[in-house]
Amino acid sequence: MAQFGLGSQSEVAELLTKAKGLHTRILFVLFAFIIYRLGTHIPLPGVDVTVLASYQQNLQNGLFGLFNMFSGGAFSRMAVFALNIMPYITASIIIQLLTSTSATLSELKKEGEVGRRKINQYTRYLTVVLAFVQGFGLASGIQYQTAIVNGEVMNLVTNPGLAFQLQTALTITTGTMFLMWLGEQINVRGIGNGISLLIFAGIVATMPASVFQIFELARTGSISELLVFVIAIGAVAAIFFITFMETATRRIAIQYPKRQGMFGATAGDNNHLPLKLNLAGVIPPIFASALLMVPVTMSSYAPESAWAQFIGAWLTPGKPLYLALFVAMIIFFAFFYVATVAFNSEETADNLKKSGAFIPGIRPGASTASYLDGVATRLTAIGALYLAFICAVPDILHRDATLPFYIGGTSLLIMVSVTIDTVSRIQSALIAQKYESLLKKTSMKGGKGGLIRTPVRKS
Repeated sequence: MAQFGLGSQSEVAELLTKAKGLHTRILFVLFAFIIYRLGTHIPLPGVDVTVLASYQQNLQNGLFGLFNMFSGGAFSRMAVFALNIMPYITASIIIQLLTSTSATLSELKKEGEVGRRKINQYTRYLTVVLAFVQGFGLASGIQYQTAIVNGEVMNLVTNPGLAFQLQTALTITTGTMFLMWLGEQINVRGIGNGISLLIFAGIVATMPASVFQIFELARTGSISELLVFVIAIGAVAAIFFITFMETATRRIAIQYPKRQGMFGATAGDNNHLPLKLNLAGVIPPIFASALLMVPVTMSSYAPESAWAQFIGAWLTPGKPLYLALFVAMIIFFAFFYVATVAFNSEETADNLKKSGAFIPGIRPGASTASYLDGVATRLTAIGALYLAFICAVPDILHRDATLPFYIGGTSLLIMVSVTIDTVSRIQSALIAQKYESLLKKTSMKGGKGGLIRTPVRKS
């Protein structure tokens, strides 16, 4: 913690003790996690829980396993949060794409806070539509499914039909909108990004069961102990690699001009502008996963049709077509997100110019913007390849190892990235708390006026 300016461990502990506001925010996030986890265990009305227990294995493999991972196991339990926050993410992708092509939305984006609120409102409306459509598709896909319970074939849904489809669609839409609201509350009252933390909570919740299943398979001889060792070493190596890449930065030297002071000219200050190696963060894999889930949801409308069987056969993690689409979408969204949201080279160059700073050897203004845009493009290319590698390679290994459950690099990437982001926000809050306490001590030493006054002798 000392490298962040927080001092020794004892000082950090003291800051944590005094940071009452931070305590409240962290407790609110934990309370939101509890509410979220409760919702992942409430089954949809009309689903026979006894039959579901025998049918769950079918909902944990292939692309359904990806659904299940993002929902924290709610999908395999057919819970009210079965789709988690994925319809909202899909809606965000569509709105951001439209913002780049629609003149109306582009003008709204330029209006500042007012425009941002309107765009967010459009995203919410689209989320309702997508959640209802996907919920209706999910109900259509499961209403005639059966499982063998005590030697007897039983229906997964007690009363299939249009009433069940509409009821399920409304329930899932309500659950998705509640999670969207809960994520926004975490942004305001908690600490960290609410949507990312909810996805993080879902992935972390499924990890203990996956680890237990690996050891259970090794104990029964279904997989070799060597494979368990390789998985463990690979997971640790992946965590270290992700941590290194997520914290790596490109430091661009900037300089401030000489200033005229009371005692003559002073030398200009040298500083740097840090740009993350992975400017897009964890957004591209989440966007790519969300879009790949859409055709699977649509195929559930007609599970016996040829195109639904094609999707089930080829759009499964580890399949060549899935991997090709997944990698292409990650690379596309990496460049798209950096260009539209994560980094604005013209705005950065303008801010540097207004503050009097400049990059040595680069003229302020348009030349600086062009230089920064080139640096950001090269960094994004490296970051996109890194994201594609860390997300696609585990899918290939998972396919070759033929494990009966889904494990992927996307989950590790989300866990590590969200952890780093949340810890950074907590550290920022602690630094602010430290400086606030220092200012209070200084004002107390200075008396009521807050300044140390030097008496002036009268001549």
